[in-house]
Amino acid sequence: MSTGHIAVVTTVGSQADARALAQALVQDRLAACAQISAIESVYRWDGAVQQEPEWRVLFKTRRALWPQVEAAIRQRHRYELPAIHALALEFVEAAYGGWIDEHTTQP
Repeated sequence: MSTGHIAVVTTVGSQADARALAQALVQDRLAACAQISAIESVYRWDGAVQQEPEWRVLFKTRRALWPQVEAAIRQRHRYELPAIHALALEFVEAAYGGWIDEHTTQP
C-alpha cells in the first residue's frame, strides 16, 4: 500500500545551509514541510573514517515530485557527493496527506 507521499532526506554541514535548503524547497512548493535536526555522522571518505557534526533535513513531499526535489537539493548542495534519498510513506493520516498535496501543488 502506498500513499504517494515520500520523505526525502539529506545532510548538510551547517545549520545555515539546512535552513536555506529547507526554505528554498518549501518556498518553491517542492515540499510541504522540512524538518531540521542536528546529528553526528560517522562515514568513510578519502580512505579514512571521518566523524563530523551535520544537519539532517527531512522533506515531506509527493512521490511524483522526486525528480524535481532531488535536482533542487543537488543544485543547492555544497557536498561533492551529497546523500539524497527518499523513503516511501506507507501510511499517512488522510488529512495530513491532503495537506502535503495541497502545499506541494502550484496554485
